[in-house]
Amino acid sequence: MVSEDEQKLADEWAEAMAEQVEPEAVELEEFNEDDKVELSAEEKRKLDAILDIPVTISMEVGRSKITIRNLLQLNQGSVVELDRVAGEPLDVLVNGTLIAHGEVVVVNDKFGIRLTDVISQQERIKKLK
Repeated sequence: MVSEDEQKLADEWAEAMAEQVEPEAVELEEFNEDDKVELSAEEKRKLDAILDIPVTISMEVGRSKITIRNLLQLNQGSVVELDRVAGEPLDVLVNGTLIAHGEVVVVNDKFGIRLTDVISQQERIKKLK
């Protein structure tokens, strides 16, 4: 038998899932070196080398600081409180550098992230220094 609290939680989840809009596929623009600036053959070669460098993109739900004592006491079923409020945007990091904020979406039974705020190039460059 399902308790009243469990039924309420199930109803809230069902309502939240019903609100989700199927995101439409977005075609990403390919970088075209012919746009805007004329590049020399040497510059094109250097740019091609940079564009093929792999990077790691990750999404961060939140963080928490705990003592080693508490870390060693964690086991299956333990809950760790994070520094974020439910519904707050996730951080999108590339090689550990914040580049955007977004929200979790589910598409074809896979998690994804819809970018809601992209950090400007100037701000990203400032953070690198």
